[in-house]
Amino acid sequence: MNISDIQTIEHDVIVVGAGGAGLRAAIECSIKGLSTGLVCKSLLGKAHTVMAEGGIAAALGNVDERDHWKVHFRDTMRGGKFLNVWRMAELHAKQAPDRVRELEEWGAVFDRTKSGLINQRNFGGHRYPRLAHVGDRTGLEIIRTLQDHGIHQGIDVYMECTGLDLLKEEDRISGMVAMWRETGRFVIFKTRAIILATGGGGKAWKITSNSWEYTGDGYGMAFEAGAELMDMEFTQFHPTGMVWPPSVRGILVTEGVRGEGGILVNSEGQRFMFENIPNRFASETADTEEEAARWLAGDKEARRPPELLTRDVVARAIRKEVNAGRGSPHGGAFLDIASRRSADDIKRKLPSMYHQFKVLAELDITTEQMEVGPTLHYCMGGIRVDADSQMSTVPGLFACGECSGGMHGANRLGGNSLSDLLVFGKLAGDGAADYIKELSGFPLINKEKVISIIRNATEILNRESGMNPYLLHEELQEVMQNNVGIVRSAELLTAGIEQLDKLKESYKEVKAAGASQFNPGWHEALAQRNMIITAEATARSALLREESRGAHTRIDFPDERNEFLDVNVITLKGEDGSMMVKKVNRPEPPTELNRIANLSLEQLEQEIAS
Repeated sequence: MNISDIQTIEHDVIVVGAGGAGLRAAIECSIKGLSTGLVCKSLLGKAHTVMAEGGIAAALGNVDERDHWKVHFRDTMRGGKFLNVWRMAELHAKQAPDRVRELEEWGAVFDRTKSGLINQRNFGGHRYPRLAHVGDRTGLEIIRTLQDHGIHQGIDVYMECTGLDLLKEEDRISGMVAMWRETGRFVIFKTRAIILATGGGGKAWKITSNSWEYTGDGYGMAFEAGAELMDMEFTQFHPTGMVWPPSVRGILVTEGVRGEGGILVNSEGQRFMFENIPNRFASETADTEEEAARWLAGDKEARRPPELLTRDVVARAIRKEVNAGRGSPHGGAFLDIASRRSADDIKRKLPSMYHQFKVLAELDITTEQMEVGPTLHYCMGGIRVDADSQMSTVPGLFACGECSGGMHGANRLGGNSLSDLLVFGKLAGDGAADYIKELSGFPLINKEKVISIIRNATEILNRESGMNPYLLHEELQEVMQNNVGIVRSAELLTAGIEQLDKLKESYKEVKAAGASQFNPGWHEALAQRNMIITAEATARSALLREESRGAHTRIDFPDERNEFLDVNVITLKGEDGSMMVKKVNRPEPPTELNRIANLSLEQLEQEIAS
């Protein structure tokens, strides 16, 4: 094989992934004068960011002037059960308002208050109405705005192109081998730095809100390149994914529905969240329907309804009702907005929700309850990065958005992902630009590695027989749904890891029929490696963390344990190629940030007001 015959494209920096994080990183690189290539697995605009409907969390203080970055930081740390990377949570809370205003300058059209300011709504885990929104189409507006702005920056976009593996010269990044999905031909991206913005790996689970692109590509490529992953055990099950009818199964019902007053009830009509308020949040949560109603009416002295507790709390509460025999007919609970808001209010504030379910499910949310339950939604863990630069443990490899770890700790607050991708997308672009400044030229391409990557990919087509990739995917999803789901135990996890080991062996013999030209079976097979890496990292990390914290629940270790607050679980590739997991001591928190995070709400509000 002569690699000189393979198409080669050269850029200062390659951004892999064209969601909000990738677009913002690419824009920043281009602003810094770097030749920038943006590689996306699907079509430009077909990004998972679009599914984030509720809003962007930022302490603008437009609806409640008491909001402040310190309160946002405190909410984020408490929501993440204090396992967040302190510096990342600080940067996020401080910079999110500027990133939202920047979007507005670039043409984003936000809903407005009566005085003309960007409007903000309530969301789970946030003390104040903090989410800047565009109805329930906020993610779509972000993508539209960033795409339009990015076009004018001279960014080169490579669509329907799947990254296969990263290339290194000794210890630093030198490029990536990819494949054009339409033709099946290979391409080498020669570059000085790579920014991974590939999203999560939710397609490893059976019931998920994630679209087909979310196969853990960033985790897999980074792991194989020698980068460390962190805290992969923290997988968020969004509490309100549709469980019925089948036509909308897994589709998210935005947290904005609960932010606008929607309530959760069981099969007996009981509003059960009042019985599921953790002690940590009791002082800040309404414990009567009367107080919750006052909050909805705008009483600033009233506490927030328990439906707006953090996602891990709400998801476990729904599962508790199902296990007690009080769930909905199809294994969930009922979400009711129809009795809380007028039809006109619902259509105005939640237009996408209304039209989507009306068309796809013949369900009218202005008159009917929705049947919802937990669905795998978001990975809090990911590639381990430096907080300020977003560079991984491999020089020249950066990550931002969902594929990076640390920002959200043990549980992500709704709305923080959209501000996360804006803040850390920019910082990743800054970090890559600073890194490239120190390089004298382009790193060399390892020809033998290129040939090995291509042979491994084409071998799937050339085998005479082997396992069907779609059946392999189904088996993987069953293992993860049953053994690494919302509730875990050593027994379940150990059995799951054993099954994953067998699937790894099966993958070595996977066979896709047909030629290399647009071949969905081949594409499915190529994605399996990354999904299996994602699955194994999650399972092994979950087995090592012997406690329940945030989105990670162990029935054999039902409580938080102080010794695990002091560690992150790190996943890395051993010298023999096997996956290793280990506990790494976390740095001591900065004194001032620790003080802010542990102040009572009353103390913090007084401090900010003075």
